[in-house]
Amino acid sequence: MKATQDISERRIADAWADLQAHSSNGNPIAADAYRLAFADPEFLLRRETRGIRFQLEMLKPDLAQSELGIENTIVVFGSARVRDPDEAREHLRVAQASGDADAIARAHTLLRNAHYYQHAREFGRLVARYSARCPREDQLFICTGGGPGIMEAANRGAHDEGALNVGLNIALPHEQSGNRFISPALSFKFHYFALRKMHFMMRAKALVAFPGGFGTLDELFEVITLVQCKKAKPVPIVLFGTGYWKRLIHFDVLVDEGMISPEDVKLFIFVDDPQAAWDHIVSFYDLPA
Repeated sequence: MKATQDISERRIADAWADLQAHSSNGNPIAADAYRLAFADPEFLLRRETRGIRFQLEMLKPDLAQSELGIENTIVVFGSARVRDPDEAREHLRVAQASGDADAIARAHTLLRNAHYYQHAREFGRLVARYSARCPREDQLFICTGGGPGIMEAANRGAHDEGALNVGLNIALPHEQSGNRFISPALSFKFHYFALRKMHFMMRAKALVAFPGGFGTLDELFEVITLVQCKKAKPVPIVLFGTGYWKRLIHFDVLVDEGMISPEDVKLFIFVDDPQAAWDHIVSFYDLPA
């Protein structure tokens, strides 16, 4: 049986080697009826094979995480535009030197919000420190969207403690890559937003949403909706930055207008301190101190 498997794996490798050689020789990778189906990019990118691409994008990160024992995650959402305080101060220095009033105003805003980067980084550290003394099956791992800003900060906090951490990046027109603090074997790139969001929820034991824009709102409300509609098990949902979230969304209006039940606003809490966010998760699951 082992010999048969070796032959099969070699043939698969040979198929991809042939394809690579074809490209390296400068030949266009056109459709080829004789090429093995799984080694034919033109075939795999057809509209009719979209379902296969869904399956692959679902399976690849799932297998990789399982192989490394990543079964329970704390998902951190937040803006890609938030910067480390040192970087924010440098932005302000450059803006002030330019004399551009708009650039200076933007730089001041960047510096004002830089504390969220520090908080997200500290939260990542708290999760990693807890998990370092747990058996693998009880460990919690930071998982983010894999980009810069808040995502980088949370991954960085876990990285500071030497912990494995996950990044679920997305291919965008303005190309971005996974931030440098994600564990290399757990840095994934997605084409489909839907599959990426599904992976966020598959292992999530809690969600912490820092200030962010459209993407953060989309991810946050999908989780709240899934829990509200009982399509997902209840998990702690933490909105970090009380002033930001309450200024952005007047949740009580939804209750006053009968659009949600009063109990629905209890699906999440507001916090302003990394320890408070972690304490809520600990209390929710009655984790050992």
